[in-house]
Amino acid sequence: AATVVMLDMSRSMLNNGYFLPAKKVALALSALIRGQFPRDALYIIGFSLYARTFTPEQLPTLSWSEWNIGTNMHAGLLLSRQLLARHRGGNRQVLMVTDGEPTAHLENGEADFSYPPTRRTIEETLREVGRCTRDGLTINTFMLERTPWLAAFVEQMTRINRGRAFYVSPEKLGEYVVVDFVEHRRGRL
Repeated sequence: AATVVMLDMSRSMLNNGYFLPAKKVALALSALIRGQFPRDALYIIGFSLYARTFTPEQLPTLSWSEWNIGTNMHAGLLLSRQLLARHRGGNRQVLMVTDGEPTAHLENGEADFSYPPTRRTIEETLREVGRCTRDGLTINTFMLERTPWLAAFVEQMTRINRGRAFYVSPEKLGEYVVVDFVEHRRGRL
């Protein structure tokens, strides 16, 4: 199996106290995979205005980024798709932890930010969801907020991708992510 954990690193994640629980979940999942499924691949992507990868070893000291405005799911999903393309066959999934709808997308490699989100940002992000779906990737979204905008967007994502969506509190995030990972992992063996 190959898994990407996409961590929203936008300003709201820090302001609402969600970033630390999200980071702890990535650490727990990394330890679980190393201990129970050592042949699996795990990638960690942080996304806000842009997206970039982090190693499990960088997680403990990972802090809020200097490019913290925006929620560029488009960039995160694009990078996820590129990383998971290295793994053919088996279970390939993206576990996205976020508290907001997309407010940025990439235009010719440059981030285009707008709040509230523009129609173009929503369209570009959903196009990338479609590409992930065509490549056989499952996107499971763990939402830390219950805003109407986020719920409507994630509903569109799950309709396209047939992944799952969970509304969770920060206190229950780890339980949901790890249990979902293990159950989904065992279901595919």
